[in-house]
Amino acid sequence: MPKPVRAPAPRKGRESVEFFRSVSVDWLGKKWYFLAFSMIFSVAGIISMGVHWQRIGSPVPLGVDFKGGTQVQAQFTKTPDINSIRRAMDAAGVKDATIQTIKAVDDPSGNEVLISLPEQHDESSLDAGRQQIVEALQTHYSENSFAVRNVQVVGPTVGKQLEKQALLATLYSMLGMLVYLWFRFQLIYGVAAVVACFHDTLITVGAFALTSQEISLTVIAAILTLVGYSMNDTIVVFDRIRENLHLSRRESLPEVVNRSINQTLSRTVLTSGLTFLTVLSLYIFGGQVLRGFSFALVVGILIGTYSSIAVAAPMLVAWQEWRSRQGKEVALPAGKRFKV
Repeated sequence: MPKPVRAPAPRKGRESVEFFRSVSVDWLGKKWYFLAFSMIFSVAGIISMGVHWQRIGSPVPLGVDFKGGTQVQAQFTKTPDINSIRRAMDAAGVKDATIQTIKAVDDPSGNEVLISLPEQHDESSLDAGRQQIVEALQTHYSENSFAVRNVQVVGPTVGKQLEKQALLATLYSMLGMLVYLWFRFQLIYGVAAVVACFHDTLITVGAFALTSQEISLTVIAAILTLVGYSMNDTIVVFDRIRENLHLSRRESLPEVVNRSINQTLSRTVLTSGLTFLTVLSLYIFGGQVLRGFSFALVVGILIGTYSSIAVAAPMLVAWQEWRSRQGKEVALPAGKRFKV
């Protein structure tokens, strides 16, 4: 009888796909370029938010979910004339309506129109706003027929509650991650990671202000997703820094940090690159309904990956340099080790 064939013994060590081998980039040597990049985009976003605050009383344009109001999404048989629709709204007495053409996945011709009315002080008049929009189209717009595809009606009281809850959800998520990293590594690790997440959130929200795109509940969901995604990237780099500090106690912290970033670079490019391609496809082909959600993910993944390398890790070195200037020559400890 033939002898059974034994399976080959598993190879020792970890195997992974690596795009870069023997990388030796001095990331910390470029920290001033990174700082300038972050400052430019952060300041631009803050200025844009200030302009919006002066104009509309909010740092960014808010969707119906937050500011309250009525949105009617209508699909026409042929491409409508926006000016004709606006004249129909004026003739029906519908004031301050915002009208914009949208392109859905199943209707790339642009035959869909989103008509929005601002927040109403009387919540009972919100449904009346929807009726006014529909009646105005039926009575004063006869160029082609239409069908109402979607209606959103949100009262101002509910919108304010959602705005407060969205802000608290973002702050609580960052606080929870700070506590976890404090327990898992050390306080300075948690502070650096939270600062990087705040940096990512600020630039992402600033991108919405610069492009005058509305922030809705789906955008808040995307921002919370990005907070977790950015934190995950940062933890991977921090964990490698901790391991190398434990193994290479004679090296300086900048050398350890540079080597740790280079060692995790392939993993960062592979995971972030594939995720970015996915959300970019969602942004291009997802249609108007998912445009804000996918835009936040596209911007956030790029900035989140960048901040893990250019913001969070250099903060550890800056912290030790500050301690050195205070006369405390203490190397950053390797932190606690836990069994997985």
